[in-house]
Amino acid sequence: MAFSNDFAQTLKQQTDIVRIVGDYVSLKKAGAQNYSGLCPFHKEKTPSFSVHATRQFFHCFGCGVSGDVFSFVQKIDNITFPEAVRAVAQKMGIALPKQTFNTEAEAKDARLRTSLLEIHERASAFFQESLRRPEGARAREYLAGRGLDDDTIRKFRIGFAPDSGFLLRDRLKGEFSEEVLRESGLMSWKESSQPSPINRQEQRPAADPVTPSETEETAGPEAQSLKPKADVSSMYSKFRNRVMFPIANESGRVIAFTGRTLSNDEKAGPKYLNSPETGIYSKSRVLFNLDLAKESIRALHYAILVEGQMDCISVFAAGFRNVIASSGTAFTGAQAALLARFSKQVVVNFDPDAAGAKATERTLGLLVEEEFDIRVLTLETGFDPDLYVRRKGKEAYAAAMKKSQRYFDYMIERARTQFPVRSAEGKAKAVNYLLPHVQRVPSRIVRDEITEEIAQKLNIDSGVLRQELKHAAATRKTATVKAAPDAQVNDAEKILIRALASGGQMQSENSVSDRSGEDDAFDPVRQARYVLSAERLHLGLGTESLIDALLNSNTSAELMNLPISEQERGLLAAVLLKDDEELTAEQIEGAVRALRRVQIRRRLEQIQRQLETLRSPDPTELRSLMDEKLRLKRALMSPSATGDENTAVSAD
Repeated sequence: MAFSNDFAQTLKQQTDIVRIVGDYVSLKKAGAQNYSGLCPFHKEKTPSFSVHATRQFFHCFGCGVSGDVFSFVQKIDNITFPEAVRAVAQKMGIALPKQTFNTEAEAKDARLRTSLLEIHERASAFFQESLRRPEGARAREYLAGRGLDDDTIRKFRIGFAPDSGFLLRDRLKGEFSEEVLRESGLMSWKESSQPSPINRQEQRPAADPVTPSETEETAGPEAQSLKPKADVSSMYSKFRNRVMFPIANESGRVIAFTGRTLSNDEKAGPKYLNSPETGIYSKSRVLFNLDLAKESIRALHYAILVEGQMDCISVFAAGFRNVIASSGTAFTGAQAALLARFSKQVVVNFDPDAAGAKATERTLGLLVEEEFDIRVLTLETGFDPDLYVRRKGKEAYAAAMKKSQRYFDYMIERARTQFPVRSAEGKAKAVNYLLPHVQRVPSRIVRDEITEEIAQKLNIDSGVLRQELKHAAATRKTATVKAAPDAQVNDAEKILIRALASGGQMQSENSVSDRSGEDDAFDPVRQARYVLSAERLHLGLGTESLIDALLNSNTSAELMNLPISEQERGLLAAVLLKDDEELTAEQIEGAVRALRRVQIRRRLEQIQRQLETLRSPDPTELRSLMDEKLRLKRALMSPSATGDENTAVSAD
């Protein structure tokens, strides 16, 4: 899939990069045109990520990543350039032109992904319709018993999968191909050697038996592709006699389902049946309800993380709109990174039973590695979040939230509960239990504070505990303080780099700059280009190759895509992110004079070295060097080294 360069360029000109990046990063204004925040591409506590509003680029001074709005979306969503163009256009509400594709395989893949999104929307509508029909009565009773009203059911698009295995298939087969039906994860089928289910529809029971393709719900696309092919007539719905909970992506498009069985029959399959992974769904990269919760998470600056979908729905319906769930699967690093885009503060509220406590520990470990500010909400024994809210009400849940514990307070309490610390053996076990969690903390300062707290609460000598941690701490990479990229660049170079990068101010070659800067004709780009191209004042400077790249580029070219090194890209970003004031003629002239003086001094040093190495100097050569030396010294002492023919510096 591809879009024309003209469309991509026009789209970028119409796009507010601050708005797009702000959907992923919490940005704060840091200058007239600059915004800063925590980099989403590496772990950090002090913001080093910057966005320039007018020049439309981003740069991180910590990890060095730079680019425009498309490269940002590409990198953070792990998608291709054409997909990033599509995503930005959709976010900005700009219509897309007709797509073109580089290869037939690329076109086929794009068509399949589009069809998979469409088939899931159709299936969701079918399940919602079925819930309202007479056969959905039991499902409605179940949902009412769980305390869900009609508004909540509509909000979460909850539905019902009928007992028949063929109603959904027959609804979809007229709109979608056999391949889409097979790849959707919505269908099961018998192997080709067995009779087709449709040929014995009248004889089979209402609830179709579970087949191998159903029980392999966690199989990935590779495993799916190894399954036998099936024509439409042999397919039937994977989800039958189940309450259906759609799983949406961040944009709110349905990409998968979880079905809760209404049958107690042993042939009904698992209590909860999840969609397999498909071309649009990877369960380790999705957070349930993020599409509805993300704005509240940003506004409140924290998220509530629960384990199950019903927990999430009940807590959300009670008014806590910043709640998300891991959909009953093990929390993953990818999910932690996804959540970090919206807030680094989280309250974890998993079930208080043994399995829930273990899941909490695993989840907390991943969140600690991502440097989240974590609190743990532990409810009374026997209460998961769903039951607690329904039985005790939202006020009680809000009160419990206020009593949530800091992460290591929770972990220390767990250690004390599991291992009585009155004995040396108990203390040793408690320490061994806590050490792996302490080692996950990236910051050495924070680890030291935690060590002191553990030592105090377990009544252990802090020196002994530090010794236990010493090896782990020594193997950790500590952050190093780097000098700013522009620290070794003088102000004159920065001004001229800014001028060369001001592509939007470029005027025609026939225009004449007013050197006073008071006339609208003043053009810093043309003035800087002319002087630097004619006199090569940047030769020998650390910025020589960067300035050459700017001189050789079209001024409308992408600054962050210039053929320069990563170090130079960082320098360019550092200079441009500090250009809060408009360039004037005086600044340009001053920068030019400064560089001329630099070149004069360099030439004087060359002449001095030549004079010192002359053993039997030729009188003519000696006189020429002495005359040039005298002329350059006079020029250097002049209030303005104007660069006329009497003060021009040789480039040898």
